[in-house]
Amino acid sequence: MALNLDGLIPATVLPMHVDGSIDEDGLRSYIGWIDRQGPVALAINVDTGEGPHLTHDEKIRVLNIVRDVTDLPIVAGLAGPSTDAAVRQARDFKAAGANALLVFPIPAYLSEPLDPRIPVQYHEAIAQVGLPLILFQLQPALAGLNYEPDTIRAMASVEGVVAIKEASFDARRFVETARILAGLPRSIKLLTGNDNFILESFMLGATGALIGFGAVMTQEQVDMIDAWHGGRIDEAKALGKRVQRLADVVFARPVGDYRVRLKECLRILGVLETAHVRKPLLPITDADRARLADVLREVGLLGEREDAETIA
Repeated sequence: MALNLDGLIPATVLPMHVDGSIDEDGLRSYIGWIDRQGPVALAINVDTGEGPHLTHDEKIRVLNIVRDVTDLPIVAGLAGPSTDAAVRQARDFKAAGANALLVFPIPAYLSEPLDPRIPVQYHEAIAQVGLPLILFQLQPALAGLNYEPDTIRAMASVEGVVAIKEASFDARRFVETARILAGLPRSIKLLTGNDNFILESFMLGATGALIGFGAVMTQEQVDMIDAWHGGRIDEAKALGKRVQRLADVVFARPVGDYRVRLKECLRILGVLETAHVRKPLLPITDADRARLADVLREVGLLGEREDAETIA
């Protein structure tokens, strides 16, 4: 299956029951809904989908369900933490239908300075499984780290690496990463994971977006990126303004609440039946739900016809 990264790759949510178990019917319905919005691929079992809180068997089950519902390419989140564990996971994810891997930073990277040989050898071992790899620069507030330029160059030299998801939430660092990639001997795609400046990421060099906010307002982001790539700049900017208005509320402090906020948006819109998250994540307050509903109306996703019972 051809892997097209030049568009929207939503990091999907994972519907759950009140006890934290996976809502498989809800997952099938949600993946069917997001498939119809026109993304180029789906990112599964990543942070937005509460991947860090899932067992290995649950991740395999989620991948099997998603593959059964959609023919879109699947980018599976891979989190180690050891090299041997990461390789086993990569093999199992490939067998379950994954077409590429988003390789999360691991605790072994948490050293200052980080020896570049550690991430390089880690990615080299995973690459032997034979799936394209996407590097991941993630802000520390979401349990990631920002790499030094020489480390990015070294990691990008690994055969099998095709892209980097840049999610530092820092525009200056994003530009620096774009410059590093531009100086490499082979093409590495720059994918934005910066939900705080989505359209602006494309102005700064991104060709695609592997992004948590893609889980909601998906059609608008697909249209925005298509308009940008098509040179319809005014159209892209108009959509970008609407998209960013809701994204800024979803990713407000505390940023970790973005997962449940996305689910609440989808519940208010009738895409999900519930917004349950797995503990230790917590639900949001009624005031926060009302705030989300207000902004959903403001950006044109929620009409006045929806009653208070649906929102509450």
